[in-house]
Amino acid sequence: MKKVSVLIAVVCSLFVVSCGEKKEEKKDGFEMTRAKEEVSNDAEEDVNVIALASTDLMSYDKAELRVEAGKKVTLTLRHTGKMDKNVMGHNFVLLKKDTDLATFATAAMTARDTEYIPESDAIIAYTKLIGGGESVTITFDAPEVGTYDFICSFPGHYAVMKGKFIVE
Repeated sequence: MKKVSVLIAVVCSLFVVSCGEKKEEKKDGFEMTRAKEEVSNDAEEDVNVIALASTDLMSYDKAELRVEAGKKVTLTLRHTGKMDKNVMGHNFVLLKKDTDLATFATAAMTARDTEYIPESDAIIAYTKLIGGGESVTITFDAPEVGTYDFICSFPGHYAVMKGKFIVE
């Protein structure tokens, strides 16, 4: 009988303790909050906003980008991978119509000091070279109506990291 009473007392004690308030644990690391965006409709109508992601697998998440002519373009390139920019760097280079991609890419391979952006009249806009976990945003005027090529100019990437930039 004494053992049963002790057992009941222990179970009741555990029940009471487990009903207490749970303390909130703080974890070390990042805390993510979403910033509130307030943009007037007038400003939003005058800008083409593009989000483009790149990976450690040498790819963009979009092969076609469409914008309206006569407006500014704000492009954010994000590298979702983890590799350093010296190993798997990515950028966005928008080229003028009819630019020979192989010729441009060959010139880019020799432009290491300028993050693989060669001296060229063929460039409309470009971002800096970024590595895993980084992002960069540029703003430029949309070119005239037409279809343009965009590439990553890091050596060897242009063959698979390319797409069409369509201005309507």
